[in-house]
Amino acid sequence: MEIIKEPVITELDERNVACVSFVGNYVGDASVFEELFGKLFSWAGPKQLMGPDTLLMSAYYDDPAVTPPEELKVDVCMTIEDDVEVEGEIKKKKLPGGKYVVMRVELAGAEEYGPVWEKIVGWVMQKNFEIDISRASYEIYLNSPEEHPQGHHILDICMAVK
Repeated sequence: MEIIKEPVITELDERNVACVSFVGNYVGDASVFEELFGKLFSWAGPKQLMGPDTLLMSAYYDDPAVTPPEELKVDVCMTIEDDVEVEGEIKKKKLPGGKYVVMRVELAGAEEYGPVWEKIVGWVMQKNFEIDISRASYEIYLNSPEEHPQGHHILDICMAVK
């Protein structure tokens, strides 16, 4: 795990997204995310909705330390224009903006996601911020690991704070 940029407090804009939802234990299970992104891409590809400005992200609604694994909720999302129509398993949402701690990281694989979230929580606590559990926290994916020479994941971890 490499921290590319130290955590910063920033205001994020609200975003329109198309998403596929999942409830259950996703912790450390890359296959859940592969399946969800597969569904999203199968829908978006034929509609030519993937552009250079499209953000891919996961939105988390629970704390795995306190929520039972079978009740964890995640949305796998992509940004879309407001007028895009969705159907079937694909839902449309507005992900809230507001004050977030954002940390850019480079991870060697799926096993490093949990520890990097623990690191950002530690930073938030150390700085005496309060996590805002009323808003989703995100991962914004900045690359495709398949295209990285070492298969690394580069992403922004975005934790909602008050």
